[in-house]
This record gives sequence, structure tokens and C-alpha cells, in this order.
Amino acid sequence: MISDHQFILDCQNKVFKRHSLVSHEAEKLLNIPKSELKTLSDSANKITRKFQGDIIDVEQLSNIKKNYCSEDCTFCAQSAFFNTNIKDYQLLSKEEVVKQAKKASDEGAQSYCLVAAWREPTEPDFKKVCDIIEEINNKVGISVECSLGFLTAQQAMKLKKLGVKRYNHNLETSRSKFPEICTTHTYQDRIDTLKIARDAGLELCTGGIIGIGETREQRLELILDLAKLNPEEITINLLVPVPGTPLELQTQLPIDEILRTFAVIRFLLPDSIIKISGGREVNLVDDGEALLLSGANGIISAGYLTLSGNEMEKDLEMIRKIHLEA
Repeated sequence: MISDHQFILDCQNKVFKRHSLVSHEAEKLLNIPKSELKTLSDSANKITRKFQGDIIDVEQLSNIKKNYCSEDCTFCAQSAFFNTNIKDYQLLSKEEVVKQAKKASDEGAQSYCLVAAWREPTEPDFKKVCDIIEEINNKVGISVECSLGFLTAQQAMKLKKLGVKRYNHNLETSRSKFPEICTTHTYQDRIDTLKIARDAGLELCTGGIIGIGETREQRLELILDLAKLNPEEITINLLVPVPGTPLELQTQLPIDEILRTFAVIRFLLPDSIIKISGGREVNLVDDGEALLLSGANGIISAGYLTLSGNEMEKDLEMIRKIHLEA
């Protein structure tokens, strides 16, 4: 029987040879003893460097509509179901979003994602978003991504025509955990939206939020579903419990569980950008250095939907400190 150490190396070599891991191998990797966690992280890092190089994808986003959403996702500060006392606003003006996109580009962000807190865009709001995208294309030129909730096929094709590169729609958690997290729509609704985006020719960005009370087995379930979707980008958020939400007392996920998750995602998806997203600055004492050496190769900088973040220069300095590039 091979040792855990050798098993990790064998899986690494299998990935190097472009052979996909099967579910029981992914399960064993995720449950590797803590004594071999460094080996797991180092192997994930080697896979990242081989297939992704040393460039870290740095993204900024704009919460273009920060208002009470009709969905009851238990972790979300923007849900109309919970009293979280956030400062809300309707759809931002075209001028304001373009100004933010220009600032992101000037600071060194490679992409800019427009995010709106709603179940799906109404036709008038969708037209406004399209106008914003056209203005960013004309005046800024940064790569535009969108996260606008559920889409129709016609809306997805319009975004593609406008040059939107990638569409974000997170699975949030595993299929088995999802009914505990949201009751106003289903896990399959999210899968279907991703299919609509893919069919329109948009690249996919999807992922979830960990530390919401899921088991390690459920994290594996999510990882395996992500592997089936084979998205160009995976975004993993780390829960920051928000007062007023059902998860406000949720305990923080240990760093070793976070490291395992990112590493195993990398083993299964060597060609995807794996991005550390919301909660990075709160849950990680090093702002993400260890994760960027354990499978991740992207970050969101300068703030999130309802949380502030690091200044871009601080994040760029962090990347340089670990001898990577942005």
C-alpha cells in the first residue's frame, strides 16, 4: 500500500500527464492527514505553475445595484428576508460605473465584473446594464464580466455580442446542502443558468462559499460538480458572518480546511483560474499568500459586494512578495 505522501505525488504526476482524477482520488486528497497538508499544497502549487504560470489574475468588481434581493440565501447581507442594515442603492448611473471601471483599469486590474443584487434583470434594467457595458468598452477597454442572476438565452446572447467575456453565477454550495441555504430557487436553476451562458458562447465563472456549516464531504460534492462544469474561472468565497443573517453565529472555517479545498480544486481543474474572493482579508491572516501557493491563481481586490477590501497596491505588493506577478 502506497503512503499518503506518494499518493499525492502520483496524483500530481497524473495531472501533469493530462489524466483526470476520479472521485475516489479527489476524496482521498481532501481527507489527506494533516501531516501531509504541506505536500498537498506544494503539489497543487506545482500544478498551478505548470498550467497557469506565475501570473495572478487580479479582478475588481462593482456592486452596481446594492438593494434588497428577493432571494433568501442565508449568508447574504443583501437579502430582503433579513435585517442587516446595509446602505442600499438602486442601479448606479452609467457615468459612475464607467468611472469605477477606469479607476480599476488604472490600478492594474485585468478584469471588471458588474454585479447586481436581484434574482434576474428586468428588461429595462438589462438595457441599462448593456448601455453601461458599451460605455466601458468605448471609454475604458477593460475586460468586462457580469453577474446578473438568472438570464434568458436572448440576454446571454446580447452580453456575448457586447463583448462580455465571462458570466459569473455561483453554485454557492453542494446540491445536498443547498436547500438549507436557499429556498426561493433551486440548485438546478443555477446549473441551468450556467448552461444558458455557455450555450451563448460566454466563458463561465462559478464557485461557491465555504464555511457555511457544510461538511467536508459536501465541499467535495461541490468540487466534483465544478469539475463537471469545467468553468474557465472558479471563485471561492470564505464566509464572513453578517449580523442579522441566519449564519451570523457561524464559526470560522480552519485554515487547513480552506487550504485543502483550494488544493483539491486545482488537482481537478488545472486549466481554470481559481480565485480567492470575498472574506479573504477577514479569514486569512496573510491576505491569501498561502492559498496563492496552494492552487489559487487569482484574487478580487479593492472590495466586494458589501465588504471593504485591501487597496490594490497592498494586494499587488503581497503578490510580489511571494515572487509571483500581476
